[in-house]
Amino acid sequence: MNTESFENRFKKFSKSIYFNHSLKKLNWFNIGGNTNIYFKPSNLQDLIEFLKIYKSEEKIFVIGAGSNVLFKDDTFEGAVIKLGKNFSRISILNENTLIAGSGVLDKSLSEFALKNNISGFEFLSCIPGTVGGGIRMNSGCFGSEFKDILVSVQAINRLGEVITIPAKDIIFGYRFCNLAKDLIFLSASFRGIKGKSDQIEKEVKNLKTRKEKAQPTRIKTGGSTFKNPIEQTNRKVWEIIKESIPDKTQFGDAVISDKHANFFINKNNASYKDMKELIDFVKENVKNKTGIKLDLEIILVE
Repeated sequence: MNTESFENRFKKFSKSIYFNHSLKKLNWFNIGGNTNIYFKPSNLQDLIEFLKIYKSEEKIFVIGAGSNVLFKDDTFEGAVIKLGKNFSRISILNENTLIAGSGVLDKSLSEFALKNNISGFEFLSCIPGTVGGGIRMNSGCFGSEFKDILVSVQAINRLGEVITIPAKDIIFGYRFCNLAKDLIFLSASFRGIKGKSDQIEKEVKNLKTRKEKAQPTRIKTGGSTFKNPIEQTNRKVWEIIKESIPDKTQFGDAVISDKHANFFINKNNASYKDMKELIDFVKENVKNKTGIKLDLEIILVE
């Protein structure tokens, strides 16, 4: 793609658009090449105008916290969009309903619910992502998922049209929702249950303790690499990987966590090729040894 033509098309967004921008610092793996366009819309109107200028056939990837994405080392031939501060607001609608922008961190929504004595959001304290990504993936942990608290989603399509979708019209599954991939989520409404702050806080602390005991923290990782193969077995994927893959398996600087076998780590300066080879090695060996086909939970952006 011609960077110069991009710059001419998007002159009006000069303060919020970047060309040939590095993706490494935008994701937890710290892996990736550059993107033709990196756009941080200041508000909804900017996003609408950008979409109307941007060609509908050109690729777009919306990034949140970057906690579960793996970018190639090659250039992403399209636009990576990260929604700015105006998409990271939380408000209270009534005693048990909250409205959150899609750029809000899951843990921030959990903290806001705690401050307003609303239960049902405790599990979000353990999910390292944003509201938008959580809806897209139907993220969850410790028995709760986004679908359990979602009321409706506000989104924008590639034509720049804003729509509202009730949760009852969305099909959710395990780390899945059926909403069109080219929809960009703007905000969502969530409903919990009125509770007591001390009980809510106790549950949040309990979940965080369970997570810290089981999962690695403060490292370059994409979180859970594979989905639990619930349609094939009741066993957890980390157990299957641990039993199927030799200890200390690594490709370049891409390694498997000693603490949790479903967490793959960039030990220093791993490339996309390193991480992809590790992923493929694990998939192939698990399939050969157990007959179980593993599906990725992290998103490969190509």
